[in-house]
Amino acid sequence: MPLAPSGYTFVQGKPLAKSLPSGPERVTPTRMTSTSAKVGDFGHGPSTLTLGDLRVRRLGYGAMRLPGKDVWGEPPDRSRALAVLRRAVELGVNLIDTAWYYGPHVANPLIAEALHPYPKDLVIACKLGGMRTPDKGWAPFLRPEQLREGLEHDLRTLKLERIDVVHLRILPSANVPFAESLDALIDEQRKGRIRHLALSNVGLEELDAALARTPIVAVQNLYNVGGGAGQLAKLTHAEVEDPEAVLARCEEKGIAFLPFFPLAVGTVQRIQPKLEVTAMKHGATVAQVALAWLLARSKAILPIPGTSSIAHLEENWAARKIQLSPEDVRALGAQA
Repeated sequence: MPLAPSGYTFVQGKPLAKSLPSGPERVTPTRMTSTSAKVGDFGHGPSTLTLGDLRVRRLGYGAMRLPGKDVWGEPPDRSRALAVLRRAVELGVNLIDTAWYYGPHVANPLIAEALHPYPKDLVIACKLGGMRTPDKGWAPFLRPEQLREGLEHDLRTLKLERIDVVHLRILPSANVPFAESLDALIDEQRKGRIRHLALSNVGLEELDAALARTPIVAVQNLYNVGGGAGQLAKLTHAEVEDPEAVLARCEEKGIAFLPFFPLAVGTVQRIQPKLEVTAMKHGATVAQVALAWLLARSKAILPIPGTSSIAHLEENWAARKIQLSPEDVRALGAQA
């Protein structure tokens, strides 16, 4: 998820013990350990995508909402946060996106407490490149030694010896050369502490530069029914050049595109007023239609909505079954 300015409040969108040295097993669409989801139950296929050699369902869970207000401190109800994580896996979610700086040091321990030892098909993705400041702000953490420190935090707090997918989260204000940060993570991958590399908050130039150096399995950029730009991108330092071109390159190269803020932190209806009419037509909520639109927009898109509520979690998961008409998709994407 993005690095937000100090004091920016995130609201729900109407959203070492014995470790696993080999990470999740390679899985196929017919071998899933969660029982509630079935392959083919997505209104807009495919129902799964691959991140390197790891197959995941095309709707994940973002852990940014697990800590307290402003993504800071412990959750107001720890038992509820643990229940949300366990319910996500029960429903069929097998991709969780997290970061050591959510809290900081709050989201990861919750994930480990709720789910470790992890289900064999559960894929955990992390982001490196950010940190928290004492005033609850966000700052870059992109120097090679800082990235290594962040990776140590993730490994320790998640009780893992290797992270399945690590996103390099870019902030131009860090004044650290992109290649220098990327090479630090390539080195950690060679050491066996990272399984697959991914990027976050990148434009086409960075994506192409990374692909020239190493395989990239995912890109995580701001994107929703309003597209990948606008005021929210400015507020959260998540602006990239030509967001649609980045998505197109992911489609071309078979790279998963994970849109963060898929519900625009509760403002998605203001971004696209037509959502309400479409939701009424489908007997769904605005948030559900916004997620269904993302699944329909591109076969490469894998939304990772976050929530601290079981009710919203179940609502988000049910959105995968909505089948929008071609007319719906075009109308809702008019501003994207």
